[in-house]
Amino acid sequence: MKRIHLIFTVSILSIGILATSCKSKKAASSKTGMNYNDAGNGGFEVIKKVKAGPGPGLVAIEGGTFVMGGSLNQDLGYEFDNIRRRVTVASFYMDETEVSNVDWLEYLYWIRRVFPNDREYYYNTLPDTLVWRRPLSYNEPYVNNYLRHPAFQDYPVVGVTWEQANQYCEWRTDRVNEEILRDHGYMADYKTLAGKGGKGSTTTKAGGDPFNTDIYLNGQYRGEGIDGKKMKKDLNGSATTTGATSKGSKGPTRPVRLEDGVLKQPYRLPTEAEWEYAALSLAGNTEYENISDGKVYTWNGLGVRSPKKGTQGMILANFKRGEGDNMGTGGYLNDKADITAPVRSYVPNDFGLYNMAGNVNEWVADVYRKLTFEDFEDFNPYRGNEFVNKRLANRDKGLLAKDKYGRPVKDAAQSATKQSWQEIQSNKAKIDSSAIAGKVYNPDFRGHLDTVNQNLYGVTTLVNDRSRVYKGGSWNDRAYWLNPATRRFIQQDVSSAELGFRCAMTLVGAPEIISRGKPQFKQPKSKAPVRIK
Repeated sequence: MKRIHLIFTVSILSIGILATSCKSKKAASSKTGMNYNDAGNGGFEVIKKVKAGPGPGLVAIEGGTFVMGGSLNQDLGYEFDNIRRRVTVASFYMDETEVSNVDWLEYLYWIRRVFPNDREYYYNTLPDTLVWRRPLSYNEPYVNNYLRHPAFQDYPVVGVTWEQANQYCEWRTDRVNEEILRDHGYMADYKTLAGKGGKGSTTTKAGGDPFNTDIYLNGQYRGEGIDGKKMKKDLNGSATTTGATSKGSKGPTRPVRLEDGVLKQPYRLPTEAEWEYAALSLAGNTEYENISDGKVYTWNGLGVRSPKKGTQGMILANFKRGEGDNMGTGGYLNDKADITAPVRSYVPNDFGLYNMAGNVNEWVADVYRKLTFEDFEDFNPYRGNEFVNKRLANRDKGLLAKDKYGRPVKDAAQSATKQSWQEIQSNKAKIDSSAIAGKVYNPDFRGHLDTVNQNLYGVTTLVNDRSRVYKGGSWNDRAYWLNPATRRFIQQDVSSAELGFRCAMTLVGAPEIISRGKPQFKQPKSKAPVRIK
């Protein structure tokens, strides 16, 4: 027993010596030889490289090349609006399920709690539950019950416009990042806030405005009641601002920066290419870059029924099998849903995503164009770019202007390239005469302001720059619309009982999700920098 104890003690000492020696050897720049994370030479910080994980509710989708529109083997509407073209989609994150009623009620509750007197904000965020009303159908009970009754809490939210879906994504980004900062002690925790304001009145609204990621990253969300007890030490020797400090720490502290890798990327709607790629999920049929089987739906096979022994014959998605048949026969309800179904219903696809076919159609980010396939980028294709800049309230200090909800005010981008300092200070746009066929630069790349190629959109057709794509099929659609390549459009301020959404998030860093078991090039360790004497 004594011998074991001795070995254990020696091991501990060895580990301690090793840790001490490793700690004493600081990382340094390979280009200048200066130490990183050293307060003595200016305090330039380099955080250990990490691969950011997904935010709450998301799963990783490893990107790659695929034939967009390739799964559609028939064009029943003779629309010719999704001709096949090969594209590449970068790796990203996507919601495992559609956004549900309880998710939206959490959103509404936050608005009512943080802005109790702003009835307009709350009203504009409410889904349109009147989408359930039909002149020749008794759907009236859904008008009052579908959103709020606990029986429907895990059903997908409907009656939400494209605009409302985007606003939810922005709100969700701020709440997730705020939770991370408070949970790790970089900001005051909720218990501290509740104790200061009484009954939690100041929660998420310390300092007068609710937390916003952009405002925080710009250094405008600090002060008493906001700063946490475990803020990062500021290694900049000239730093003068001192926030709350952790026990035993000395010197100035700082908020989290983007370079720290702590905060999550913004939640957003997926692009049409991302959505179709994720729904098709060909990664499950791929080995060594060879796709063994194509797909018509999000599952393998040409039919819509399960071939497995235990569930043989069961419908694999929530859709309308035929006229007057929304759920099968009483006593044996085949798809077990009359309208929508819970967001975790049926079998997930090979990426682990639920209900990428049926249940509700889903909004995507893209503006609809019938001839999208004629003019597109083959890497991360997306139609709808409208570039914006954050407005400066104080140019000398670099402070961002905020709206009444504490969010940054965004203006149309003034230039296609980086403006000079003089132009920024004088608020004059730099004109790039070659930006768009000799025309003055504008931030709208969709064609709305294009004086060269109007194509009469919105004049001779119902398609315009507020027309947005939706995909996936719904509980009230036939099987044809379950194909991931099918596409339809509707105005971005219109909602429906058959239309919901899910969020996506950009994946930063290396695109490979799982490297284990795959061949890799071995990289030699970098040489130590040469010290300048």
